[in-house]
Amino acid sequence: MHHFRVWCPTAEQVELLADGNVTGMTAVGDGWQEALISEAGPGTRYGYKINGGEPLPDPRSASQPDGVHGLSEVINHDEFQWTDAKWQAGPLPSGVIYELHIGTFTPEGTFDSAVSRLGYLRDLGVTHVEIMPVNEFSGDWGWGYDGVDLFAPHREYGGVDALKRFVNAAHETGLAVLLDVVYNHFGPTGNYLRQYGPYFTERHMTPWGEAVNLDGPHCAEVRRFFCDNAIMWLRDYHFDGLRLDAVHAFIDSGATHFLEQLKTEVQQLAIQLGRHLVLIAESDLNDPRVIRPKVLGGYEIDAQWSDDFHHALHSALTGEVSGYYSDFGQIGHLATSLEKVFVYGGSYSKFRRRHHGRPIHGLPGYKFLGYIQNHDQVGNRVAGARISHLVSLQRAKIAAGFVMTAPFIPMLFQGEEWAASSPFQYFTHHEDEQLARSVSEGRRNEFVAFGWTPEQVPDPQDPATFHRSKLRWEEIAEEPHADMLDWYRRLIQLRRQYSRLTDGDLDTISVAFDEEHRWLSVRRGPLTIAANLGKESHCIPGPQGQQILIASTDQAQSNECGFWVGPETFLVGRLSEEHAGAAGSTTNRRMGY
Repeated sequence: MHHFRVWCPTAEQVELLADGNVTGMTAVGDGWQEALISEAGPGTRYGYKINGGEPLPDPRSASQPDGVHGLSEVINHDEFQWTDAKWQAGPLPSGVIYELHIGTFTPEGTFDSAVSRLGYLRDLGVTHVEIMPVNEFSGDWGWGYDGVDLFAPHREYGGVDALKRFVNAAHETGLAVLLDVVYNHFGPTGNYLRQYGPYFTERHMTPWGEAVNLDGPHCAEVRRFFCDNAIMWLRDYHFDGLRLDAVHAFIDSGATHFLEQLKTEVQQLAIQLGRHLVLIAESDLNDPRVIRPKVLGGYEIDAQWSDDFHHALHSALTGEVSGYYSDFGQIGHLATSLEKVFVYGGSYSKFRRRHHGRPIHGLPGYKFLGYIQNHDQVGNRVAGARISHLVSLQRAKIAAGFVMTAPFIPMLFQGEEWAASSPFQYFTHHEDEQLARSVSEGRRNEFVAFGWTPEQVPDPQDPATFHRSKLRWEEIAEEPHADMLDWYRRLIQLRRQYSRLTDGDLDTISVAFDEEHRWLSVRRGPLTIAANLGKESHCIPGPQGQQILIASTDQAQSNECGFWVGPETFLVGRLSEEHAGAAGSTTNRRMGY
């Protein structure tokens, strides 16, 4: 027996097609239709016929065995045998997050094959695995951000039980699992929500077209749709948290913002389950309201991505100053991001041609994620180039050094830790020929306008683009990849060893830099982080009596002025016990030499 329910407020007639039999549904109020079928159960294929039309997949389908256009499948979440009853995720502020894409993380590209690499991630020092969206989307492969069946795990990754096996195995390995979810738009094919009800509104527009309806007529059930989706992933699949894609595209003029509602409901679920559950937002607004407590007018999301840190570090290392990097490029911008998180906390942005952001006053650094690579910053480059493809390995080591010693929660992108040779390119597998052609031509035209030739732009629809993006795990035993992997392991171990690197206290950070000679040093209690991005050796001032804990080259040593540092070198030093007390009274100051 199965109870079928669907929200369809504007339909005159709704029928259920289940295992080939058509049954009329009963209106039960607020736009909901119901039917109870005694013969239905797990495995039953079904769809809904609206006003006599062809059967459509359930908007809340838990499984789409035949893809986005096929019938839905009834599943029973209670049948899976979990073994993680005693699991509790570690605290996010002290975590190390690892972002991965299931389809390219292993050669097989499945949940089950990814399980074989969980021990490697644990031994590396990762605490939280963040997987890119796994909801059902058009085609066999893609990034997942074009999802249309938000409640159904992608069939090509293994489907419902395989995803549960992955999460269960991660917990048994000691790893928390975060899921990237997309609530701001839907994919271009297989999205039947408009035929069911007002899930979208013409009152607001986003880069993807009409905004989701968060504040118009019938918005309560639309908001319920997304909140129920979040609760399902956390409750039925045991995820430890969600990463919310592009929350700046949530246009909500209501008194209670959607993010606040979502956070409240997740908090209630965490109390009910007795588990730590977190929400992490991607926001382009530089607005601390996203993470401020509700009592201070915020939405109380647990953490958010910090693109300013990435942009400042990337442009300082690569020299890129085009596009949104035109707001960056100076060592001083990197210094500002380390001290204040947002380089643009209300100041004028020439890229945006307006003032942007606001200061974060009073928030700790561990409310923000810091990274030099992620799926966007790698995959949205024309050839999917990683930082190790753009700069020398020594500069890539500097990047890693800053990520792992910054006052933020560090996040790595798959393969970054061994300077993977494989790119991460934009790939799709749209089956609609016209859509496929439009995606390929759009990608080509976008980059040709920036000076690339058509032949240099990988075709998203070409299967080779997808396969080219798969990690080559054999590299970790080869040089220079093994050396880079060792560097990351040492940095993560260092982060674990010294609490100053995880306390997130921005008030105790003191930064000195030299714009002309391109070096920068950061004081964090007894620790000094120093890097020389210039072409010549320099003496970087610092307190005397320090020993070098870690350095990216042998061109670094302590001396009477602080540190003598060779070009393209990163180091972390520590005051000896006798000097640490005297230096403890040093006030936070910013110096530009």
